[in-house]
Amino acid sequence: SVRRGEILGLAGLVGAGRTELARAIFGADPIDGGTVSIDGRPVTIRSPRDAIRHGIGLVPEDRKQQALFLALAIRPNISITALDRLRRWREFVDEGAEATLIAEFQRKLNIRMTGPEQHVSNLSGGNQQKVVLARWLALQPQVLIVDEPTRGIDIGAKAEIYQIIHNLAADGIAVIVVSSDLMEVIGISDRILVMSEGAVTGELPRELAE
Repeated sequence: SVRRGEILGLAGLVGAGRTELARAIFGADPIDGGTVSIDGRPVTIRSPRDAIRHGIGLVPEDRKQQALFLALAIRPNISITALDRLRRWREFVDEGAEATLIAEFQRKLNIRMTGPEQHVSNLSGGNQQKVVLARWLALQPQVLIVDEPTRGIDIGAKAEIYQIIHNLAADGIAVIVVSSDLMEVIGISDRILVMSEGAVTGELPRELAE
């Protein structure tokens, strides 16, 4: 369980099942049993489309292979989740609204870019991760799962990503952080679940983990 405004950490060794759990919640992997409930009501999630419809976003552990459209510009990489909201006359995107959306997240997340038409592949790792985060924030999610949020990112960008995650929780989003870095989990989470061999084996508040 995770509450609004809470940062829940999922810790465990490689192969513990953390990423598999995150992907199952998001509908990217099939589940053998169990239920997902939002606001106390069970929901059916058979695909990422279902998860998105219920306000769940996933920042995957490998942003280049699983998240970014590396051959495209920053603009579609951010706005793709919000196209229904940006659509005008059913078939066309309101380019003014799209530009406003991208400018808003560039400012909020401090994305260092030359402009929205810059290829996302030309950004640093930290700025690429911010683009992925902006994509899901454009969805206005209730729950955001962030898998290995700072993998392949320099120290300065790590601090920015941590602050962004704290800001998301302050805005009332329920955030689940999956990380193989125990110190990262302890430093950022309000509560920590420990996984081993596909099962939750422990739960503790951050102050007891420090």
